[in-house]
Amino acid sequence: MGSIMSNSVRQIGFAIAFAASAFAVSTTAQAYTAEAQQMCTSDAFRLCSSEIPNIPRITACMIQHKSELSPGCRAVMDRDSAPQPVKTGPDLE
Repeated sequence: MGSIMSNSVRQIGFAIAFAASAFAVSTTAQAYTAEAQQMCTSDAFRLCSSEIPNIPRITACMIQHKSELSPGCRAVMDRDSAPQPVKTGPDLE
């Protein structure tokens, strides 16, 4: 029973971390990071527990509550949502 509960908690953590990083990422090519999971899991439980395990709803909830996120989670999301430089020129391959 303990391992089943542990697996459920782990899966919820992964869903939350994915939603946290998806919240800030415009492409689906990037997956969640361990840092996003660490920084944002408690915020997701605190602010969006009713949406777990629905990743799109967790993401929408985190966006809606951005001003209430912990400083660490907000920093990860702000950094991940910053525009990425576009490569141009002859070295582009």
